Amino acid sequence: MIRPLGTAVVYLCVTPTDLRKQAASLALTVEQSLKRDVFAPALYVFSNARRDRIRILYWERNGLVLWSKRLERERFIWPRMVEGDTVSMSGEELNRLLDGFDVWARGHRELPLKRVG
Repeated sequence: MIRPLGTAVVYLCVTPTDLRKQAASLALTVEQSLKRDVFAPALYVFSNARRDRIRILYWERNGLVLWSKRLERERFIWPRMVEGDTVSMSGEELNRLLDGFDVWARGHRELPLKRVG
C-alpha cells in the first residue's frame, strides 16, 4: 500500500500505542481493545505517544500487512478530546493526516445567504 483510496474505511486508535508491537500484537489490539474485526476491509491506524510514528494494519486476502511511517522533525496531528477509543475517517482524510494536515480543524463556516443582492 502506498496510499489508501479515498473511499477506504479507516479506524484511528486515539490512545498512544507501543509501536514495537508487530502485526500479530496489533491485530490483537484491534480485536480486544478496539472491539473491531481485523479481517474486515478496513485500515487500523496507530501512533506512538510522541506522534512522530504511525503504523497502519490491514488484512489483505491471505495475510496481515503492516505499513509504517516515521517523521524526522514533525508530528502527526491527532484528534483532541474524543469520546471512545477510535475515530473513524475516510481514506482521503488519512492521506491528509499523513501529509501533515490537521484533519480535525474546522474549515470555513457556512453562510446562510438567501440572495445575492
